[in-house]
Amino acid sequence: MGKITGFMDHERKVDGYAPVEERIRHYKEFTKPLKEKDLKKQGSRCMDCGIPFCHSGCPLGNLIPDFNDAVYRGKWEMATHILHSTNNFPEFTGRLCPAPCEEACVLGINEDPVSIENIEKHIAETAFEKGWVKAHPPVNRTGKHIAVVGSGPAGLACAQQLNRAGHHVTVYERDEKPGGLLRYGIPDFKLEKSIIDRRLDILHEEGITFTCNVEVGKDITAQELKVKYDAIVLCGGATIRRKLPIEGADLQGVVQAMDFLSQNNRKVDGQPFEGADISAEGKKVIVIGGGDTGSDCIGTAFRQGATSVENFEILNKPGLERPAEQPWPFWPMRLRTSSSHEEGADRHFSISTKSFEGEAGKLKSLITVQVEWVKGEDGRMTLSEISGTEKEWPCDLVLLALGFTGSETSIVDQLGLEMDPRSNIKAAVVNYMSSTPGVFVAGDQRRGQSLIVWAIAEGRQAAHHVDTYLMGTSHLPLKGEGDLPRV
Repeated sequence: MGKITGFMDHERKVDGYAPVEERIRHYKEFTKPLKEKDLKKQGSRCMDCGIPFCHSGCPLGNLIPDFNDAVYRGKWEMATHILHSTNNFPEFTGRLCPAPCEEACVLGINEDPVSIENIEKHIAETAFEKGWVKAHPPVNRTGKHIAVVGSGPAGLACAQQLNRAGHHVTVYERDEKPGGLLRYGIPDFKLEKSIIDRRLDILHEEGITFTCNVEVGKDITAQELKVKYDAIVLCGGATIRRKLPIEGADLQGVVQAMDFLSQNNRKVDGQPFEGADISAEGKKVIVIGGGDTGSDCIGTAFRQGATSVENFEILNKPGLERPAEQPWPFWPMRLRTSSSHEEGADRHFSISTKSFEGEAGKLKSLITVQVEWVKGEDGRMTLSEISGTEKEWPCDLVLLALGFTGSETSIVDQLGLEMDPRSNIKAAVVNYMSSTPGVFVAGDQRRGQSLIVWAIAEGRQAAHHVDTYLMGTSHLPLKGEGDLPRV
């Protein structure tokens, strides 16, 4: 590295935030970017550690020390090429990834890790600002036609890779616009939709066809796809929401988180939406679920004008430090506080909801009990309620952010695909092919609910195997291999 003492000379810095009272008035992104001189200093903190464990933490195998060094030296265009060689959409991951690479950073053993994600975002934004991100249609076409089902990050990455190999790619999306959960699940204050649209413009120019408002398995059958295309890649999300089967769950005011978030994103974009209006304005809101989706609900509820927001998590409150049983460089379960949490939510841990109470079919309150987790002789943690800790919480809106249990099965049934015990479509890592020849699976439909960085990685991996299936060999890269010299 260019500055071997950078990690000793400079403290970790990331983008700042606009004040809470200012940012909750709108849905735009609210970060305050670092100046270029500060970003160079952050790049210099990458410490020439010999074995870059950040590579192992990143599902994409991003060449992190290389682009950090380029930023430190002010070689932003070089950094752009390095980053895009392994990551199709760094403008997405630089905003949304929880950064497992930083948890695996060698500097993070005893100091604050390198601000890898923040540097990544600024490389991507600089590249768009300077006009370095351009469409690169393939010079030659193979004559092979591929259907990619789903336009989330897995589908988009898979489509771009296959298009680069010269295949004709059509992406099917059941919603009005491409993007999947990037568009209809992630709030605009975390990812403005213009960020998606500018990348989609590039993909259009490269020759990828997008067919929206078409649900595969319903508007077009799987058999029709098999006849029309040489290969099919299923890249849909894990869309079956986990329910809370307790008394009162059908009351008006008990709402699935994704119904709430997707409707609000449509409102912000000026799109029509189906069903009754779901609003937190003037309401006492309780969000059940402590993950990213729950956090997104909190930030959205405040922007809609909620009078209060409580957040329930059934698990114990994690500590701030890395647990002893999750040593470096593994991902640690420790307390993480999002920008939405900081906007005023009260967080409650080790709490379980027992029932929803209502009047005339409308939610009025819910009943909870405190719980404790005890490790049994077999090492497994078991849940038990603490007697005498029942409590009633007045509320007008409850948002269930409990995760997802698998993908919808209409296309699965039509193609006769095998499922694994976790309700995912069965497809081996060795080639990503399902039990039906010519049908491949990537992303959440194969591995279950996961991170955006895993979705992009799976889309890229699947593309390599589809190309090999069709052509006998492939020049598309696998994890950690440099891609074609394009951005």
